[in-house]
Order: sequence, then structure tokens, then C-alpha cells
Amino acid sequence: MNNFKVLLNGIIKENPTFVLLLGMCPTLGTTSSAINGMSMGLATMAVLICSNLIISLIKNLIPDMVRIPSFIVVIASLVTILQMFIKAYAPDVDAKLGLFIPLIVVNCIILGRAEAFAAKRGPLASICDGIGMGLGFTLGLTLLGASRELLGTGQVFSLPVFPEQYGALVFVLAPGAFIALGYLIALVNKVRG
Repeated sequence: MNNFKVLLNGIIKENPTFVLLLGMCPTLGTTSSAINGMSMGLATMAVLICSNLIISLIKNLIPDMVRIPSFIVVIASLVTILQMFIKAYAPDVDAKLGLFIPLIVVNCIILGRAEAFAAKRGPLASICDGIGMGLGFTLGLTLLGASRELLGTGQVFSLPVFPEQYGALVFVLAPGAFIALGYLIALVNKVRG
């Protein structure tokens, strides 16, 4: 039950996108469509789960003096593997996300969870934390991307909802990311009470 609470924590109580406001660079930069947001969220989640697991397994082998650099090496290695995998098996996703895939290395969600959680807990709890935070981030990016895509083009996941001429182009552009994110944060705060 404790691991289930850890898993739900990242989705609801400490959602990285809407509550903690972490990882804003990919949140604002990649969410022009629902599929882009979901792809970025899933890529980040894969690195988060694997880095949490590895760091929880090697935490006692790393001296305190080189703890953070060691975490960055683990994360960078995983991101490199992920980027090669995406280039080989999903080149269209690689073309859309471009520079944002390598930037996962410096995503504060991943390093923050490594330092605050995985370095202090066991492997199972660390995996659950990675899944929870990753799902919360993926849901946040997908919701933001879907709302921007709907308001900007009249589509969600490239499926037409209403005619494109009724969309507001600003939501597909950079200012629309800030506007949509602001309204979604306000809505989440209202729902959370």
C-alpha cells in the first residue's frame, strides 16, 4: 500500500507539471499537439524509472563528494540510449521533439527525484516513484498538448473535433503554451481546493 501511495503522489499530490511546476522547458516547448506532449512525457518517464532504479541500487557505492555528478552520468547514459532508440525506431518522433530529447538530461524532475527519493529508498519504492512522477508528467504534457491542439487547430491527436478555421492560431504558438498552462494550473488548483 505504501508503494501505491508513492505512485499516486506523482500523479495527484505532487504532479510535476501542475503542482510542482518542474520541467517547464519541455512542457512549454513540446506541447503544440497531444501526440508531442505524450511522446515527450513517455520519453521522460522511461528515463525517470530507469534512473531511479539504478540510483537506488548504487546509492551506497557512491561517495557523497561525487553524488550529483554520478547521478548526472547515469541519467545522461540513459538519455543517450533512449535517443538512439527513438532515432532508430521512431524517427518521426525524433524529428518533432528534436533538441528536447537530449535536454532530458538536465530536466530537474529527474535529478530532483534521484536526489530526494531514489538515493534514500529501495529499488521497488524508487520504481513506483518514477512511474508516478512519470505518469503525472505525461498526463500533464498530454493534457496541455491536447488543449492547445484543440483550441489552435480544432483537432485532438490529429482527429478533427471542429473545423480548423474556428481555431485560434495563438494556441499552437509559444504564447499559447503560457496561456493554456496558466488556465490548466488554475483549473487544477480549483479542483484540488
